[in-house]
Amino acid sequence: MKKLTKDKRQSLKHGDLFSRVASLITQSKQRVSTIVNQELTLLYWNIGRLIKQDILKNKRARYGEQIITKLSKKLTEEFGAGWSKPQLWNCLYTVETFRSMKILSTLSRELSWSHLKELIYLKDKLQRTFYTQMSITEKWSVRQLRERIDSMLYERTVISKKPEKLIQKELANMREKNKVSHDLIFRDPYVLDFLNLSDSFSEKDLENAIVSELQRFIIELGTDFAFLARQKKITIDGEDYRMDLLFYHRKLKRLVVIDLKLGKFKPAYKAQMELYLNWLNENEKTSGEETPIGLILGADKSEEHIKLLTLDKGNIRVAQYLTALPSKKLLQQKLKQAIRIANKKF
Repeated sequence: MKKLTKDKRQSLKHGDLFSRVASLITQSKQRVSTIVNQELTLLYWNIGRLIKQDILKNKRARYGEQIITKLSKKLTEEFGAGWSKPQLWNCLYTVETFRSMKILSTLSRELSWSHLKELIYLKDKLQRTFYTQMSITEKWSVRQLRERIDSMLYERTVISKKPEKLIQKELANMREKNKVSHDLIFRDPYVLDFLNLSDSFSEKDLENAIVSELQRFIIELGTDFAFLARQKKITIDGEDYRMDLLFYHRKLKRLVVIDLKLGKFKPAYKAQMELYLNWLNENEKTSGEETPIGLILGADKSEEHIKLLTLDKGNIRVAQYLTALPSKKLLQQKLKQAIRIANKKF
């Protein structure tokens, strides 16, 4: 075995020293950034509190607009840019959304002021809690948070179709125990407009497009999905079968099979998926992992079949994919209808 020369040994030592010093600098910058963000967020909250008190004192609806206009002008003259009317409205909405300074202080350790500005304009409390916890858990950037709100991710997540108490329970588990359920992970529909598929395509075309745009597909699935294989071959009784896509979900600690289908859902798809999941459970599941789960992704769901086959209660989920992004109005109508149908089951 060759001995290291003196120069090489010195070079390695210097490299190690650099890494340790660089790590200290990075950690210190992160702490400073967190402290500055907390201070700014609490400053904005307190400004909002004072504005709210002044508005309530005068008990005039139009007074709010007047006071914010005047205050913005005076603050800008005194302190420069950063005190526009929209910013002061942000301050006011922050104190109206987060009544407790303690809760906001805790959130500001994990989320930037820019994140919070996106969240304060969400009127539905459960919806806001969902995006808040997902932003923390999946470490979304502000841009990612905005995109997910615009794509109506909450409404497309299975959890949104459950009764309010169950939603609150699952969000509490995610917040307090960092525990996620199937219903927080799976969505319906999945929007795959980035695949740029033609009007007529085959299952193979769909699979090829997904693999070539794998990074964007995983973003639509959720950041905790890790891609393992495509067309994974298994042999049972001398007969070969192939799973379209195989993933691993880090938080669920499960293998996830995704089967791609064209047209309407058929009962035979359930049996096929059960075969895959049972094989994985016996042959691929390792110590510490949970039972594998499956997602059948098709162009149409066939709600009555899914209900009769009780696919909404086991380890198999069925979801629709959209290869073109519909208008927000149409998507809202579709999701509201799905929520109404789901609520009839409870």
